[in-house]
Amino acid sequence: MATAEILTREVGWPVRPADRRGFSTELQELKFRLHRKLLDRIKLEALSAVATERVRQEVRIAVVKLVEEERVALSLMEKDRLVDEVLDEVFGLGPLEPLLEDPTVSDILVSTHKLVYVERGGKLYRTPVQFKDDAHLQRIIEKIVSRVGRRIDESSPMVDARLPDGSRVNAVIPPVAVDGPLLSIRRFGRDPLTAQDLLRMMTMPEGILMFLEACVKSRLNVIVSGGTGAGKTTLLNVLSAYIPEEERIVTIEDAAELQLRQTHVARMEARPPNIEGKGAIKIRQLVINALRMRPDRIIVGEVRGEEALDMLQAMNTGHDGSLTTLHCNSPRDGISRLEVMVGMANANMGVRAIRQQVASAVDLFVHLQRLGDGTRKLTHVTEVVGMEGEQVTTQEIFVFERTGVGPNGRVLGRFRPTGIRPKFYERLRACGYELPTQIFQTIVEVG
Repeated sequence: MATAEILTREVGWPVRPADRRGFSTELQELKFRLHRKLLDRIKLEALSAVATERVRQEVRIAVVKLVEEERVALSLMEKDRLVDEVLDEVFGLGPLEPLLEDPTVSDILVSTHKLVYVERGGKLYRTPVQFKDDAHLQRIIEKIVSRVGRRIDESSPMVDARLPDGSRVNAVIPPVAVDGPLLSIRRFGRDPLTAQDLLRMMTMPEGILMFLEACVKSRLNVIVSGGTGAGKTTLLNVLSAYIPEEERIVTIEDAAELQLRQTHVARMEARPPNIEGKGAIKIRQLVINALRMRPDRIIVGEVRGEEALDMLQAMNTGHDGSLTTLHCNSPRDGISRLEVMVGMANANMGVRAIRQQVASAVDLFVHLQRLGDGTRKLTHVTEVVGMEGEQVTTQEIFVFERTGVGPNGRVLGRFRPTGIRPKFYERLRACGYELPTQIFQTIVEVG
C-alpha cells in the first residue's frame, strides 16, 4: 500500500485525489520540461512578485496549452495534478505546497529529497512528498531565503529565514549537510492558538490560566521554559494577549514569529552577518537598544546567549512585566542555563552576583513539556523566591504529575497545586486580582 494511502486511512492524511499515488519518473520529467518551457515563454520572476488570482489563472491557461502540445496520454486527474504542480513550482514552494496548505501540520522536515516528514498532533509521520533531486530541493531553499534578502551557498551553508505567513525556516546545504540539502519549517497557523484552545487541549486547567493572567497583568517578569517543540512560543503569544492595549511593547526576536494582537507593538529582528562576515546585529544589541525606545514591556522571543545579562538588567531596572522563552529541561535547569548565558557576556561577574541578578529579576518560570503521546502540558509553575546562602531558591506553585498511560496511548495525569501561595500573592491583590482560594487547592485529573 502506498504511503499516502496508509496516511489517509490511519491518520486522515489530507491529499489531493491524484496524490494518492506517486507520479512516474516520466511524468516527473514532463513536469520539469513544462516548467522550463514556461520559463522560456513568460517572465515568471516578474509574475511571481504579483501573484494575484488573475495572473495565476492566466499562467494556468498557458500551462494547459503546453500540456496539450506535449500530446502525452494523461487521465483528467493526472492532467489537473500536473497543472497544479507546475503552478506550485512557479508561485509556491513546489512539492511542499500541499503541506503548507494543511493547517494541522506544525512542522515540515525534509531529510533528503526523497524523505519528507511532518508533525501532526505532536507526532511525526512520513509523507509521500518527494523532490526530483537534490538540485530541485536546493532551488526551493534558495527561493525561500532570497525572499527575505538572505543567501545560501558553499561559503554560507546554513541559514535561518521565514515564510510570508511567519513560519520559521532553517536550511543546511552541502558540504555541511552530508546527504544533500536539509530543510526544516516550523509552522505558525494563520489563526494563532488562543487561551481557550489551550484549555480545550488540556495544556493547562482554567485555574492555572487565571493565575497566569493575573501575573501578566500585575507586571511580573515571566520566563516560559521547555524543550524544543514544547509550545513555548504559543504560550508566550497567549500570555502576551493579557498585556493591556495602552502599553507600549517592544519585541526582539532572532526570527520574527510572535503574533501579538495589541496595536502599539515595535518589532525588531536580529540580522546574521553578510557574506564577508560583517553587518550582524545580535539580539544583545537589540535588547540594549530597546531600553532607549521607552518600552512598557520588553518581550524577547528566546534568550540563548549573552543577551541574557541585558534582559535580566532590564527586568531589574524598571521594565517589569517582561516576557521571554528559554530552552531547558526544568525550571531549576533554567536557572543554571541563565547563569551560563550571563557568564558568556564577559561582564566579570562572580557566580553569586549572577545568581543575585537572576533571583531579583525573575518572578516566575512557566515550564512546558511535550509528552510521549504528542500532547503539550504545562508541567511546572515555579516561583523564584530569592537567595538562600549561595543558591537561588524556588518553590513550586503548580505541578503536573503523570499517573500512567490510557488504553488509547494517551498520557494520564493530574494538575496538582502544591498548596503554597506565592510570595508575590499580595502584589497580585494590590493590583486588584483576588484569586479564588480553590485555584491553590483543586486537583484537575487528565484522562
